[in-house]
Amino acid sequence: MSLKKRLWLILGPAVIAIVALLLFLVTPYKLKVNQEVLPGAAISQSANIFKGNAIKQAALSENYVAFMGSSELSRMDPFHPAVLAAKYKRPYRPFLLGAAGSQSLSHFFAMQGINSEISHKKVVFIISPQWFTKQGIDKNAFSYYYSNLQAVTWLKTAKPTVMNRHAAKRLLMMPSVHSDERIAHAVDTIAQGQALSKGQLTYVKLKYNELSREDELFSSLHMNLRTQKLAKAAKQLPAEYSVEHLDKLAMEIGEKKTGNNPFRISDRFWNKRLKDNYRQLKGRQAKFNYLASPEYSDFELVLNQFALDKTDVLFVIPPVNRQWSQYTGLSLKMLAQFDNKIKYQLQSQGFNNIVDLSKDGGEKYFMQDTIHLGWRGWLKLDQAVKPFLTKKQPAPSYRINDYFYSQKWQNLQGDY
Repeated sequence: MSLKKRLWLILGPAVIAIVALLLFLVTPYKLKVNQEVLPGAAISQSANIFKGNAIKQAALSENYVAFMGSSELSRMDPFHPAVLAAKYKRPYRPFLLGAAGSQSLSHFFAMQGINSEISHKKVVFIISPQWFTKQGIDKNAFSYYYSNLQAVTWLKTAKPTVMNRHAAKRLLMMPSVHSDERIAHAVDTIAQGQALSKGQLTYVKLKYNELSREDELFSSLHMNLRTQKLAKAAKQLPAEYSVEHLDKLAMEIGEKKTGNNPFRISDRFWNKRLKDNYRQLKGRQAKFNYLASPEYSDFELVLNQFALDKTDVLFVIPPVNRQWSQYTGLSLKMLAQFDNKIKYQLQSQGFNNIVDLSKDGGEKYFMQDTIHLGWRGWLKLDQAVKPFLTKKQPAPSYRINDYFYSQKWQNLQGDY
């Protein structure tokens, strides 16, 4: 037997396997998501699911509804939207998108893989006032929720519109996009107001196929499983849904959970985060300002995408803990101005489904900690979420205004 034949017998199978793998990665063949992973994935808030497409697409094609926000979605007490929907067998299930650190820019890029799945459908979006700081989204937090799959999914169809140019310029400010210089160059092309070349589009599409296969294979690995936590929370609820009875139960649970501090903050949060240093925080938030921030234009990206997808959105403006804000000096006047500014941005463009809870931060057991909804807060929100998701709504009519991408709007303070 010749040397060539012997080498082929030894190396041939490995070469064939490598070629087959490469062909698999670059072809548009789509793997089917195992439906059994969806209930766990919907409440996992795992970053790999947020950064991917496959599981989100599979779930949102069914009866799951995107609940988009940040850290408040992690507080899974018995009145959490996911718990109420499961306990009372509602025709929808929340799919939680976002966790601590996810803000508007992260959500915009995470939306790129589910535009078809949320088109002409409903979404719940929770707006955190704490996003709207002077610097906007933290670059490290953005990197945690960003993937090149998000970028190439967007680039495949991105035209140099006002929306996409702003998205591109913001993305170029983030170190994570520069992990692949060919993707970064394509993003820069859009930022410069130009369409991608044929060569760039070819690379983007091949990269999309490769990253999509990886997402389909690996996105469910290392998933944060919280199904037992949901089941345990649901057991605390009565068999029949009654707002009156549930509110009484929320009062009882809230009272039991907040017994060791004067701010009606959960004992667990107090012991872990505040007990040893709360005295140092007195008056420390007096200069906080949520009225001037690049976040307003990042938020406009989300609104613009919702409008293009004709998505019907229920926006939620949560409060802050009133006792805590008074202790730290956080300005109630500034918070009221933020409320007015964000509602102007929404309503002037036709986003009229708004649940404004901003004045409820002083209600007993409404908040679980300093800034996150708790027992009675979730229950009050449910009074808006349930009819919005279960009843037919008028078709939205949006009027996107590019002014909200401007630095003037980002920094505008006062009357709107």
